[in-house]
Amino acid sequence: MEKNKATRKTALVTGGSRGIGKGIVTALAQKGYDVCFSYVTSRDEAEQIKADITLKYGVKCECFHASLNEKNAPINLVNKAVDFLGHISVLVNNAGITIFKSILEMTPDEMDSLIDLDFRGYLLTAMQVARHMTDQGIQGNIVHITSTRATRAYPGDSVYGGVKAGMERACESMALDLAPHGIRVNCVAPGATRVREGQAFYDYLDNRIPLGRVGTVVDVANAVTWVVSEEASYITGTTVRVDGGLILPGMPEWRNEGTEDKGWGFVDKK
Repeated sequence: MEKNKATRKTALVTGGSRGIGKGIVTALAQKGYDVCFSYVTSRDEAEQIKADITLKYGVKCECFHASLNEKNAPINLVNKAVDFLGHISVLVNNAGITIFKSILEMTPDEMDSLIDLDFRGYLLTAMQVARHMTDQGIQGNIVHITSTRATRAYPGDSVYGGVKAGMERACESMALDLAPHGIRVNCVAPGATRVREGQAFYDYLDNRIPLGRVGTVVDVANAVTWVVSEEASYITGTTVRVDGGLILPGMPEWRNEGTEDKGWGFVDKK
């Protein structure tokens, strides 16, 4: 293996221009990674992030427009990232959409959009990166951003929740396929995460989460940087949940008899 491939840390993050993806790009740059990320909406926004990261952290950074629900877009994105970075040692599959809608109301087009981007897009991007890593002898990391909705069922979530559950199951087999090559594959599953200010729904959730607050973009990004680090070098094929205990307490109507309803995860500290 060439020396630079053994020493330089590089990463591709899909959907890295806003929210959780932006947080992951920033956290990896802080750790010294040269980074590429994809975006699908605002070029100006993506270019500004690229400029900020290059200036602040002194790493290489590039952004590429990519609609990853399109058939060849994931493979093309990986090839562009390899051309820019020289090699990829970390892939974070983050780009996705979410739709809360009853199966009685979901349209075929909406279903296709979720499956094409949140499942097929993840698999194709991971496939191309895994082939690159094995061809180049890179013992890298692949991380899929999933959701606690893969585990906990909610009304109106049969498609998105099912896709995320499927991705976590796919991760397990992918980890077995790639372990002989020294490539680790894991999922990071955020719970309720405030990705921007002014989301009043999350104020309501604060006291219904056992740790007493909703998650932040930084919480998720920190989990990703740890999972791909040497500190987690014996972890593969699993899901790291980042939800403050959100899905632990059980049914939301549960509480001790005769007590006030203080939230889903409320525990009397006395």
